Amino acid sequence: MIDIFKIFLALVFGYLLGSLNTAVIVGKIYGKDIRSHGSKSAGLTNTLRVLGKLAAVFVLVGDILKGIIACFIGLLLDVYSISGEAKDCVSLLAAGAGAVIGHNWPVYFRFKGGKGALTAVSVLFMVDWVMGILCLGLFVILVTLTRYVSLGSICATMLVAIISFIPFWGHTFYFNIFICLMAVMVIFRHRKNIQRLVSGTESKLSF
Repeated sequence: MIDIFKIFLALVFGYLLGSLNTAVIVGKIYGKDIRSHGSKSAGLTNTLRVLGKLAAVFVLVGDILKGIIACFIGLLLDVYSISGEAKDCVSLLAAGAGAVIGHNWPVYFRFKGGKGALTAVSVLFMVDWVMGILCLGLFVILVTLTRYVSLGSICATMLVAIISFIPFWGHTFYFNIFICLMAVMVIFRHRKNIQRLVSGTESKLSF
């Protein structure tokens, strides 16, 4: 029997933790609201462009850490569907989803956040590291070839969402719901990037 209260608790804890949007916090330290500059996205790529490499490193570490910590909270709540593996820990999935939702729509910053890709991939590594490597690998390849971070994020997300349904992986119903939710959120938050990619006006990353 799935403990609904613990799952809800995991979702709430994950959301409150995810709402600590690192890009907004670092931007305030630098005296800027990152959401008013560049692409106006409170994420890693825009931080790199607007505030520089050091600020981007803080955002990178912060966004990864909050996804990992949220997942550990989910593990502590200890709600599993079938086996004792991380990918079957429903409370972990709920906490991870909450962290991404919080990153995108942070309660502390008027619900204006980032796009959730970095936090989502850190959660994915905690849930299923093989899927995480596939996702990150495709992202790195596409960004290296095209220099479009948004294209890499979108395609990597779609790949994971599609292949997660292949029976070979042995994913549960709860995992598939989780991965679909992650994919929908990441792609939805990149909708303006998609428009710019189609029109040829999307900014490229400078290595």
